[in-house]
Amino acid sequence: MTSKIIANPSPEARRASLLSAFHPRSVVMFGASDNPNKIGGRPLKFFRQCGFSGLVTPIHAQRPEIQGYQTAASIEAVAQPPDLAIVALPGELAIDSVRSCAKAGVRNTIVMSSGFGETDAAGKAMQQRMLQAASEAGMRIIGPNTQGMANFSNGMVASFSTMFIEASPMDGPVAIVSQSGAMSVVPYGLLRQRGIGVRYAIATGNDADVTVCEMAAAVAHDPALKLMLLYLEGIPDPWHLAEAAAVAREQGIYMIALKAGRTPAGQRAASSHTGALANEDRVVDAFLEAHGIWRVNDMLELVAAVEVYLKHWAPKGKRLVAISNSGAACVQAADAASQRGMTMASLAPKTLEGLAAILPKFATITNPIDITAALLSNPNLFGDILPVIASDPASDGFIIGLPVAGEGYDMASMAEDAAELCRSTGKPLAIAAPQASVAAYFRERGLPVFDTEMQAVNALAQLMAHQALIKDLKLRMPDAQAKAEAWRWQAQACKAELGAEPTQAARCLNEADSLALLKASGVSVVPHALVQTVQQALAWFETIRGDKSDMKFVLKGCSSQIQHKSELGLVRLDLQSAQAIEAAYEDMLRQAAKVSVQLDGVLIAQQVKARREVMIGARYDPVFGTVILAGDGGLYLEAMPDSVVLLAPFDEQAIRAKLRTLRIAPLLDGVRGEPALDVAAWVQQIQCVAAMMATQLSLTQQGKAKAHLLSIDLNPLMLGAVGEPCMAVDALIWTSDWPCSDSRLSGSEP
Repeated sequence: MTSKIIANPSPEARRASLLSAFHPRSVVMFGASDNPNKIGGRPLKFFRQCGFSGLVTPIHAQRPEIQGYQTAASIEAVAQPPDLAIVALPGELAIDSVRSCAKAGVRNTIVMSSGFGETDAAGKAMQQRMLQAASEAGMRIIGPNTQGMANFSNGMVASFSTMFIEASPMDGPVAIVSQSGAMSVVPYGLLRQRGIGVRYAIATGNDADVTVCEMAAAVAHDPALKLMLLYLEGIPDPWHLAEAAAVAREQGIYMIALKAGRTPAGQRAASSHTGALANEDRVVDAFLEAHGIWRVNDMLELVAAVEVYLKHWAPKGKRLVAISNSGAACVQAADAASQRGMTMASLAPKTLEGLAAILPKFATITNPIDITAALLSNPNLFGDILPVIASDPASDGFIIGLPVAGEGYDMASMAEDAAELCRSTGKPLAIAAPQASVAAYFRERGLPVFDTEMQAVNALAQLMAHQALIKDLKLRMPDAQAKAEAWRWQAQACKAELGAEPTQAARCLNEADSLALLKASGVSVVPHALVQTVQQALAWFETIRGDKSDMKFVLKGCSSQIQHKSELGLVRLDLQSAQAIEAAYEDMLRQAAKVSVQLDGVLIAQQVKARREVMIGARYDPVFGTVILAGDGGLYLEAMPDSVVLLAPFDEQAIRAKLRTLRIAPLLDGVRGEPALDVAAWVQQIQCVAAMMATQLSLTQQGKAKAHLLSIDLNPLMLGAVGEPCMAVDALIWTSDWPCSDSRLSGSEP
């Protein structure tokens, strides 16, 4: 067989190669077994059972056939280079198989074997040797430590999951992409129980080469998809996930993610499970939101709203109309709507008149509408009121709650009337019916059915909120691909630059240097000076005070050795006279000696008041790039945290929207006669800090290493009323020297 080795393929070639794994013309398998219940036997069973039409060749030196498939003694004996190889052999045998595939020109290899990067240092070293053999030939690896991947549209089920035996495959508009093998098939099973077809069920395992993010980007190009479900334990390459989200938005595909590892314990477990890096949870939240990916908390939430997503509904608002034969169900629907930020629509007088003419006097015609048990006596009530409700323009969606129905009710007519309401209005409709016999009537007519009113409302609320998120994203960023490319560059550069080991430990700038750097970057800072003698302090004091005898000043010990000056007794406040400053200065020197701190000088600054003390933080994340934190500040920042996370790039509108989610947001507009705070000034300072992180990465040049900003903390930032000063009075900046591998990181934009 003639092999073709492609060294260092382009990103486009890598993507094209990966896509071919979903539609292989030929497959070879190492470690094939005649036992269909073994890891090496399941894929062969599934290929035949699911109707895969490609050529399948098990590699075996002694046996002529396995499960009816003709074998080859080696991959070199296969006539043409296969599009896909499956490896189900342990340890070094797996590496040898990968090496053989690479030499033979195989484009993609699924390595099911475990014991590699998810284990110990020896396993990681083995995984690296496997990757090197593949990358030198331009071959892609899915895995190792993967359950496999399946494309149910063509029977390419290269997986050993038992779930595909328990729940028979059916093609559909849903893709499941997961780092975990089990979590790639649990949602599959839950969806198949509800009769929903799934096109892809993919597990990427250790993400050694093809990551869950890159796989999502590849799958998003399928025009038949309407929904993608993700299970993530880490986000190693967010630029690929950003690309996936951008493609999905263009294709009309919703993305829902379950990101495990919300807690430190969960993060440790995720790391040991797949060898992935579990990213900081709030940063993950910010990233997913910024790209229109809806995040859920558990596996049930991942699939809870699938039916409503697949109906192609596009509600214009969040006003609900609830209809039930139970007053309690009406109350529960109203409570659920309120909890999810939805409102019960106010029906028009004409609608109320129409309902009053149909329903008995003891029924409730205001929304939520309680038909009462009269529905059992008069089954036509349901069909009679729905056209009246349909004509009311106030509603954006409907909930029908039937906690008890069945025998004695005309369920067939009720289900058809509900389906007609949905068809005639084009508005979302969810049914709450806990009885399986009742639910079946509505499901037969393609309506989404849930057990409770809360579940039904939650599903509609999620759809509406998700659509609003994507709509807002498109309005702020018309060119979706542009942001994906920005993320791709930023994260790749960040990973290449800061993913390396630092040439020396991180170091803290003293406060004077921190304030000087901030001021040079456009941040407003308090008037201050670094002095070396008490005479210099007094001279600056007299110059700044002038004839303003009520002006107050502060002295602070300035040293790169310390980050929290007040805890060491190195801050003096409320100084108004030369005598007070002189005494405080001498006392400062004595205190520094007492706590063994070497001062770079003493910082003297004007003492300013704020209407509210707020904060801005920034750090460079080795995965996500520039991370900005903004929120309430001051002394109790750690004790009562109230902050939001922003990921660059972002605009002014995004900052303002985030600040409005703070618990202190009502205070920004002024309360009890207080003036509104200068949010615009705060936003401007945030933008300055973000720009500083982006454009001043290189502070000093030291041979082949560059000093980079690692983090910035401004707490407090003194926020005043509109027109009053907004300035930083304290600052802490950390830097470190890192190897410079990309000339673009010298501060220029891509």
